[in-house]
Amino acid sequence: MIGTPETPEEKAAAKLFSGRVDFLKSAPQLKFLPDPTVAEIAFCGRSNVGKSSLLNALTGRKSIARASVTPGRTQELNFFEVGDPLQFRLVDMPGYGFAKAPLAVVEKWKKLVRTYLRGRPVLGRTLVLVDSRHGLKDVDREMMKMLDQAAVGYRIVLTKADKIKASELAATAAKVAEESRKHPAAFPELHITSAEKGMGIAALRAAVVADAKLV
Repeated sequence: MIGTPETPEEKAAAKLFSGRVDFLKSAPQLKFLPDPTVAEIAFCGRSNVGKSSLLNALTGRKSIARASVTPGRTQELNFFEVGDPLQFRLVDMPGYGFAKAPLAVVEKWKKLVRTYLRGRPVLGRTLVLVDSRHGLKDVDREMMKMLDQAAVGYRIVLTKADKIKASELAATAAKVAEESRKHPAAFPELHITSAEKGMGIAALRAAVVADAKLV
């Protein structure tokens, strides 16, 4: 599912993503990160927020990103390369908010993510995925604060927008937008998406390409 592009930017982004998109590597520690030679766009969100589905929808693949069988167990940064020749990388960050994970695992996650965010010069933008059905949770706010402190610009992406009524979606979007305006690193525009229905995918894809070009 590549979405329906309408603007010139969306059409160009769709063409790029219809080409080469390959998994590169997983990095359980910072020493395994690929060389910072091209821009990177990172994706983060609570476990079960629909991150894998969104990545698959953006790239037009069915299984470029696979959902973890046990939420919260994937403690690695997964890198995907886009374009031939290589244009930029997508970075799938470990899901957060895993209540049943041991404290040591949570601390390891925080250290990996915090150090990556603060020390990665090619990181162009981070996408913070938020479930439309629930809105912002404390763990989302903690992630946003971490991004603010690292001075990493981020977009908030509402996922699973097809799972709730339009009126409820509008109310959630308004609340999230209002709160995000209080965060210095948050991008003012919300992205409302449904990986299943293709809603907002073309626009988000174009935004990702635009952000990658800023690095």
